[in-house]
Amino acid sequence: MTDRSKLLTTRQMALFTARGFLRFDELVPRELCERFVDAYPNSSSGAQGIPLVAAGTPLDDATTPGTPLHDYFALPQIRGIIESLVGPGSRLDHHFLHWREPDGAPAQHMHQDSTIDPRTPFDVQLMFFPQKVTREMGGTYFLPGSHFRKVNEASITRYQNIVGTKHVVCEPGTLLAMHMGIWHGGGCNRSEKRRVMYKIRLNPTVRQRRLWNDDDVDEKMNAPQPIFAPTHPYDPNDVQTILCRPERWFEADAARLEYLNRIKLWRHLLGDDSFDAHYWMTRLENEPAD
Repeated sequence: MTDRSKLLTTRQMALFTARGFLRFDELVPRELCERFVDAYPNSSSGAQGIPLVAAGTPLDDATTPGTPLHDYFALPQIRGIIESLVGPGSRLDHHFLHWREPDGAPAQHMHQDSTIDPRTPFDVQLMFFPQKVTREMGGTYFLPGSHFRKVNEASITRYQNIVGTKHVVCEPGTLLAMHMGIWHGGGCNRSEKRRVMYKIRLNPTVRQRRLWNDDDVDEKMNAPQPIFAPTHPYDPNDVQTILCRPERWFEADAARLEYLNRIKLWRHLLGDDSFDAHYWMTRLENEPAD
């Protein structure tokens, strides 16, 4: 088992639940980033590319000891992130070395991976940037909070320039941990350097219940709070506040439906069907006895 100090915190898990991603800047050591780029210069699997791995292979059996890919997954911080989100014993769904030459080719369309997936349990996608990504290099772009908007892969291709979209600009070793449902795409590379990003999708094999370091979970987290009270100062680090913080692209009415989706996922992760944030679920579930 991973050292609990390397697992995610409750606040980080609440942010993931609400926004669908977590970002870790310069998490992977520079030396390993350089080894990674040198070892896998080809984007295709096999040969000089990343190894061919059958779908469903346990992550622990998917890499060869001594290789940069194995050493990457052996990092305690990486293990802690993976086990907090999908637990120990996760399976490799697929992995891919994304790259874009400096030829000014059009950006990849906005999409949601795979197909319509209504499950509450989720897969996680790790996006590892082993090199510096500048604004000119394009990089991955994604829409925070879009993971509850279930669509059929490329049916959102026509959507562009959505307010609140984030574009990755980062130093080497940066990692994005993303819910499988995040809307995303690859930007246009207008630089003079090749852009590389390694992505892996992992499936859980255990129930995703309190897999993180939950030492800070207490009754106060679920305690009713004053709502719609201008004089009540909300703690920005409070779980209920995090779950009810809108994204810039939210419409005023639809935002409230997103809060409900967040609360449902948090109940699933917490293992507590009584949890509520700012009373949104309680008022809908209130059915007094005759």
